[in-house]
Amino acid sequence: MSRGKRYETEGKLNYQKVFAVIIAIVVIIMFVLIIKDVLAQRSKLNKEYDYFAVFSADKWGVINQDGEYVINPSYQEMIVIPDKTKDVFICTYDVDDTTGTYKTKALNKDNEEIFTQYEQILPIENFDENENLWYEQDVLKVMQNGKYGLINLNGKQILPCEYDNITVIQGIENSLIIEKNGQKGLCNDSGSVLIEPQYTEIKNLGETYKDGYITVNSEGKYGVISATKQQVLENKFDEIKQTYLGSNYLVIEGGKEKLINSSGETLIENGFDDIKSNTTRGVIFVLNNLYGEMSTSGEILIEAKYQDLKQVKEGIYIAKQNDKYGIIDESTQEKLPFSYTGITYNDKANLFVAEDENFQTSIIDKDYNVKLIGILVDITTDYIRMRINDEYKYYNLNCEEISSTEALKDNTLFLKKENDKYGYVDKSGNVVVDYVYDDATEQNEYGFVAVKQNGLWGSLDKDGKIVIEPKYNLDNYLNINFIGKWHFGLDLNMNYYCED
Repeated sequence: MSRGKRYETEGKLNYQKVFAVIIAIVVIIMFVLIIKDVLAQRSKLNKEYDYFAVFSADKWGVINQDGEYVINPSYQEMIVIPDKTKDVFICTYDVDDTTGTYKTKALNKDNEEIFTQYEQILPIENFDENENLWYEQDVLKVMQNGKYGLINLNGKQILPCEYDNITVIQGIENSLIIEKNGQKGLCNDSGSVLIEPQYTEIKNLGETYKDGYITVNSEGKYGVISATKQQVLENKFDEIKQTYLGSNYLVIEGGKEKLINSSGETLIENGFDDIKSNTTRGVIFVLNNLYGEMSTSGEILIEAKYQDLKQVKEGIYIAKQNDKYGIIDESTQEKLPFSYTGITYNDKANLFVAEDENFQTSIIDKDYNVKLIGILVDITTDYIRMRINDEYKYYNLNCEEISSTEALKDNTLFLKKENDKYGYVDKSGNVVVDYVYDDATEQNEYGFVAVKQNGLWGSLDKDGKIVIEPKYNLDNYLNINFIGKWHFGLDLNMNYYCED
């Protein structure tokens, strides 16, 4: 019996199917990458950015919080950003130093000129008592037909262009002097006119706009108007001192200095050389260059025997004696010895911060116990950061030590020191950046850290990757801070970043 021919049962390779599968896989990968890119672009478009002036190659521009150019450095004068969260950038150009003339314009993040209907667009700058500069955030001064008005950062006109000038009360926010026909009035940052232009001078009464304003009329007489537009004191006094005393006022009338109430009734007119502040029981007064406390009826509550005296909470005072500061209560019982060069009270944390002659900081609790000693770095509403024995430590507001991960909840990197070198770990304590740096900073709000090696500074991103190798000598800089490759400028007042 013959046998049939045996055939191989394995099929041949189908190249068309193989190519089809490969092409399908490639298409899927490309589709995933495209979707990923689209989502990344959409996320970027929806992302809210902060913006900063940047100085490079002797020119000024703007970067965002990722360190990316928004406006390429091309301006001779610094670009002013009144509110870092808004893409409104004020540029000055065509400056003529011989005539003192210049031009201004406003740009947005797309380098488009905005608010073009105005002849001039100016940020409104102000200074505190230490000459620190700030800008009124949601308002710009504009000129149209030679007159000044106000717009907000969305371009809406909030005060018509009909004033000869608009200036500030130095050190007081939300208080703008408006001038018309040689007279002065006042408006706030929303453009609401609080005082019509009818005075020769307007001054702040206290330390904030909420304390009200002193007005001076054409006859040189002083009065008071509240922040709610109420005429508190008529313009009949020779002078009103710029000391906020609640509902009372320190005035000079007929050559006599006295304390009066809002009804004009005299409360105290003897027994003091000056009055500095109000307290829950009365006022802090000065007599023969020494400080004490008296009631508004003139009763002495604390004898004038201190070089300085300030109530920080009910019944508790920071006092100065023999050139040192301590804490007393309303019966002058010593709660903290007079052994510090300075003491402040942090009311949000309910803690006292005392400095000694060795520049060490003591953190003192509400029961006047010294809880921490070191170099204070920061106190927030959540934690205290101290440098103790060359190490950064964190504490809650009860002065109990906590980890950096507990304190810095939004961080991705956490500074750590081993064998006298700094590195970074993640939230689980895993080493992300090896311990190779001589000094380093905690992550800033934009995810960057500054690292120092061989005397030079550079930066890392939120994942611990090198953005720029250590190359900058920042020995003279008080604020070591990076955004991308850019480091904070030398002049803290100007609030800019640079590369040099």
